[in-house]
Amino acid sequence: MLRILKQRLAIGNFQLNLIHLLSLPKKEIFIMSHFSQIKTQIRNIESLKDALTDLGVAWKDGSHSLRGYQGITHTAEIAIEQDNGYDIGFKWNGKEYELVADFQYWAQNLSVEGFLRQVTQRYAYRTVVKETAKAGFQVSEQKQNQDGSIRLLVQRWSA
Repeated sequence: MLRILKQRLAIGNFQLNLIHLLSLPKKEIFIMSHFSQIKTQIRNIESLKDALTDLGVAWKDGSHSLRGYQGITHTAEIAIEQDNGYDIGFKWNGKEYELVADFQYWAQNLSVEGFLRQVTQRYAYRTVVKETAKAGFQVSEQKQNQDGSIRLLVQRWSA
């Protein structure tokens, strides 16, 4: 007998949707590995690519199959290969990009929350710089604060 249980987990400002496939033979419960998605506020793929590059993350562009447990795959627009053979990636859900991975095999230097915090910060930075440049502004000052936030001062010269 197979049952599917859905759970929601909050990780910081992110929501993680977990889907567990449970097998129930003779009072034993087995949880099988799975891909999960974390919703983000990331909507611009170019700023996402720039953010990943800024962080030194090697990524592949285009539709890729992410490698998971027992050969299970999941398609994503950006793939990040891990040394352990299980990939992570970003997939468009129609509104924003979601982080997709089999989190049981997460092999990054940071936790999932730490990784997303850094990606989101660099994404926001790249988005602000691009959008202000489109409006004719230039970054005149940039400061990394002790709390990890970035302070930007932009200005526009008028003739």
